[in-house]
Amino acid sequence: MKTDIRTYRDLDQISEDIRSPKHLEQHKISKAAEDLPGLGQFYCVECAKWFESEHSLVTHRKGSTHKRRVKALKDEPYTQKEAEAAIGLRTDNGPRQAAKENTTDVEIDMENSGLMEEVAI
Repeated sequence: MKTDIRTYRDLDQISEDIRSPKHLEQHKISKAAEDLPGLGQFYCVECAKWFESEHSLVTHRKGSTHKRRVKALKDEPYTQKEAEAAIGLRTDNGPRQAAKENTTDVEIDMENSGLMEEVAI
């Protein structure tokens, strides 16, 4: 049984392709034209996808998947710092140290609170 595993380019890679034509050319050169659909002539930059003909490329650009990808690319891609902050890693330890300085220790006397039951032996 043959499985077709497609590797897609991430949004940050595609946004770099859009900003830098040199980056896009490096990606296109890395693929052999003989192995690509339509001999590598019809390429959708926003979706990083090759097509057989101009008609299929035009049809793709009218579709909802292409429009969703274009909408996603309008947002700025996340930086490494934002990704680390999202999972709890920090590169600046300033706010954590300031939070420790503002804390005070409070002792509670539990003997007279009435929450503890006296056990008679």
